[in-house]
Amino acid sequence: MEYVTAVPHPRTDAAESAEPAASSPNGRRSLAVALLCGAAGAAIALLASRQEWCSGVAAVAGGKLPLTAKGSDVTGVPAALAIVGLAALVAVFAVRKVGRVLVALLLALSGAGAVAAAVLGAGDSAALDEKAGQAAGDASATIHALSNTAWPYVSAVGGALILIAGILAVVYGAAWPSMGGRYERSGAPKSRRKAVDPERPEELWKALDRGEDPTGA
Repeated sequence: MEYVTAVPHPRTDAAESAEPAASSPNGRRSLAVALLCGAAGAAIALLASRQEWCSGVAAVAGGKLPLTAKGSDVTGVPAALAIVGLAALVAVFAVRKVGRVLVALLLALSGAGAVAAAVLGAGDSAALDEKAGQAAGDASATIHALSNTAWPYVSAVGGALILIAGILAVVYGAAWPSMGGRYERSGAPKSRRKAVDPERPEELWKALDRGEDPTGA
């Protein structure tokens, strides 16, 4: 009487690689928070750059001229870094290991730079002084009665959200899924089938479990 040894189903590479991310609640939560913070932060920083940051009055021949400056007039750094941060957030999923850490650091630095540039731009009157010089026809003309809006600090909040996304990517990024890994598994050539010994029933079952034809057809 012939006995067949039961063999446990082999685990595929895809299942093994997907298990850490799927079984880690911290990985899923951090991924959701990072995506939300990164996207919202970039949108806020870009929106704030189009708003009025400061206003003042320039003395010109014949009277006084009120002038205003948008965020993009004061500094283009927060908006530029918001775009860089958004691109880095997407690129995090295209790389792995050391590459993912480097991209995550770029994401965090983009947020930190956007915060610093927005805060420094809150009290900067250079853009209004330039407009005052153009309006008065005198490069030495300056602005008076300078006032600032809250939009520079709104831009700083956007940069802070990007920074949070970068920190989450640095700390928890290793548990996040990777587009590169998925494509490599699906696009890589399949390994050559192992020869099956027909005299060993357990090898026949292993071949069937792998989806192979043990007859070699």
